[in-house]
Amino acid sequence: MDEARARELLATERERLEKAIARVSGDYQADSDPDETGDPTMEQHLADRATELFDKELEEGHLEDLREQLAAVERAEQRLAEGTFGLSVVSGEPIPDARLEAVPTAERTIEEQAAYEAGGR
Repeated sequence: MDEARARELLATERERLEKAIARVSGDYQADSDPDETGDPTMEQHLADRATELFDKELEEGHLEDLREQLAAVERAEQRLAEGTFGLSVVSGEPIPDARLEAVPTAERTIEEQAAYEAGGR
């Protein structure tokens, strides 16, 4: 893949992820303590609290996933700087451009990724 195209794809992906992280982080922080009023008449029903806890855990998981994706962008940017972008980190084989267009942070060929996900690493 052309280096300029790789930079463009990674920059677009970085921007998307940073915006998503900022949005989710902002939402999470804004909702971090729904009972901050200190007003004892504002007690919540147990089911409402459970729903809020579930939503917070869901947001935390989403935020963690976004941060992992951003780390993948950073690894891809490092490979680009080192001249190894587009080569499998496992075998050194070229990753097809079509795969990199779809997943610019791809670290493995499709076959290697399938084996990795199946536990074969």
